[in-house]
Amino acid sequence: MSQNSNLFLSVGKQIKDEYGRGLGKVASFALTPSGKFDAVFIEQGDGKFLKRSVEHLKFDGTDVTLISKIKSQTNVFCDQIPLIWRKEQALKELSDKKKISKELYEELHGDFDGALNQLKSEAQNLIEEMDKEIARCANEIRELNYALVHLEIEHEIGKIDDQSYHTAFAIIQENLKRVNMEKSDLELTNNKLSNILLGETPKMDEQEKNKVKVEEPSKEFISASSAPELPEPPVVVYVKEIGKTGI
Repeated sequence: MSQNSNLFLSVGKQIKDEYGRGLGKVASFALTPSGKFDAVFIEQGDGKFLKRSVEHLKFDGTDVTLISKIKSQTNVFCDQIPLIWRKEQALKELSDKKKISKELYEELHGDFDGALNQLKSEAQNLIEEMDKEIARCANEIRELNYALVHLEIEHEIGKIDDQSYHTAFAIIQENLKRVNMEKSDLELTNNKLSNILLGETPKMDEQEKNKVKVEEPSKEFISASSAPELPEPPVVVYVKEIGKTGI
């Protein structure tokens, strides 16, 4: 995030995550003794406060977005791990060419190897954290689809009026879109870091990048098949044709 002397103009502004969820409002900023912006304080809806590094903030006009720590950490690992590999390879070539002593090679090799193992261990922990978040998203998608089915049933038997039905439908639809986007994003991030640990440097083409762009579910048709690998069979609901589905 580029430093900006007018960041305090963001105080009171709504802050969201990358998927459009409201996280709260910008309450204040923490600055270093030299005057550099260091962290942001966020007042959540329940009155609790969060403190996050300003490096995770993205400003777009009056919009303030908090980038996930998982993605930020993944980018760091994807930069540092290949860099140490390249340095270690260069060190070996210098040793093979007799440009450095064997003792110096062994010492530096040990330093590089220790740093690399530490990064790989931390990266593996991050992958495990992402696996848990992906599972959370899958479960949330499953629950939202069940909520949608129950909404349709109650509306069909007349327990919910049209206005309440459309309001609830829009809420569930929006949340399905967001959690699908988050799950796809986490899966791509997970694959990227896993490939780095395997010694590969993935280059996502446009088709892969577009996987994170999840289309908004149609009001005519909502399907749990948009959530792959769900623990239970997909639930399909035809909104207009519900009387013909047997639900």
